[in-house]
Amino acid sequence: MIKVGDKIPAMKLMTATVEGPREVDTGELFGTGKVVMFAVPGAFTPTCSAKHLPGFLTHLDALKAKGVDKIVCMSVNDAFVMGAWAKDQKTGDSIVMLADGSANFTKALGLELDLMARGLGIRSQRFALVTQDGVVTHLAVEEAGGFDVSRAEAVLEIL
Repeated sequence: MIKVGDKIPAMKLMTATVEGPREVDTGELFGTGKVVMFAVPGAFTPTCSAKHLPGFLTHLDALKAKGVDKIVCMSVNDAFVMGAWAKDQKTGDSIVMLADGSANFTKALGLELDLMARGLGIRSQRFALVTQDGVVTHLAVEEAGGFDVSRAEAVLEIL
């Protein structure tokens, strides 16, 4: 599992934009400045849609005031689903909606969650991390079913 002090793995993923899906390089996305990324098990799922993503939208200004340059929401969904979720949640361009459709990035981070028995495939654990110039400075992974350490409020507390 990735840990504090590790560099974010270099790879290509997709991001949802108002113009449609666009390839993004993790080196460019995380390479400079302070980035907060939170990951959810799935777009449009109950906790993710009712609490996790909305919390980061609510606290957007407070996060920026703490020096955060970018906020990234990542899920093991395709860019079209992430784009639809962004539209549904009215994120605009305030949050980068990162699609890890094949869970390659999630696996590279060592944060995959096997939900095959529940018909959901390989997903991401719920977590939040902070990077500075591409290096992890904070990582908080939720216990199974939990929603505490990866909330926007919890991230604000450690910034």
